[in-house]
Amino acid sequence: MDLRHLRYFVAVAEEGHVTRAAERLGIQQPPLSQQIKALEAELEVQLFRRKPRGVELTEAGESLLEDARRILAEVEGALARARHTARGELGRLAVGFTASAPFHPFVTRLLRDFRSAHPRVTVTLEEMGSSELVAAVQAERLDVAFIRPAIPPAEGVALYDLLEEAMVAALPAGHRLATASRRPLRLAALAGEPFILYRRASGPGLYDAIVSACRAAGFTPRNEQEAPRITATLNLVAAGLGVTLVPQSLSGLQAESIVYRPLSAPSGLTAPIRLVARKSDHSAAARRFVALAQQAAHKRGTAKG
Repeated sequence: MDLRHLRYFVAVAEEGHVTRAAERLGIQQPPLSQQIKALEAELEVQLFRRKPRGVELTEAGESLLEDARRILAEVEGALARARHTARGELGRLAVGFTASAPFHPFVTRLLRDFRSAHPRVTVTLEEMGSSELVAAVQAERLDVAFIRPAIPPAEGVALYDLLEEAMVAALPAGHRLATASRRPLRLAALAGEPFILYRRASGPGLYDAIVSACRAAGFTPRNEQEAPRITATLNLVAAGLGVTLVPQSLSGLQAESIVYRPLSAPSGLTAPIRLVARKSDHSAAARRFVALAQQAAHKRGTAKG
């Protein structure tokens, strides 16, 4: 059945007059009458009784009218949802992130701004290690992901640099270097200290950056403990098991048990936040999120400049 037949039928039923229905539809009266007759022939029922001054619905017509309105409304709704989805105004966005990324206000603000601008897009969040995140984006399990390290060229994946933040030393509150917490600390002062690092497989970028910076400062960090996530290293620092280096945005964690000290220049240590997304075959919502992230990063850089 042609949906046009249903639209014609509803117009005639609501107007109670073929000529007025034809004017409403913007067509001539004879073709409209022919279409109604064709619909009746297809259904093998009489839908209208002809009257001197119009038409009225038969019992079969009354039954069809309710369903016809519902069907047309569902079709219009489906078409509208398709248009909204194509424009990125509706749908789903799966966002991944490393353990430390959500602690930076840039990331949380970006997610909040996207939800505010696109309230009909369902946003889901998932935490993984950087390499897992890139693989999930490639496999289309995630649409976009926030990661820390740079990644080697990956097939079908684009990498967007968003920001760089300073790294700070995290020390147990009773540590000998925990005094004068606001004064910069030379990285070389941590030589010989037991280090707590997160597993390289979980965050190879920051892990390698820490080791390289320590070696440049004249020592190799003594890795006494490893944790599965960067945030878990702080629990071990709070327990007095060692020291670590973390992005500055994490310095609000375990504030009573940990003292955070900035590193003096040149430590060579920064913690980037980057966004990965597929180069193609991604949703309109993902494209809008990437564009919003780039715009926010540009504004942030301009404000700093």
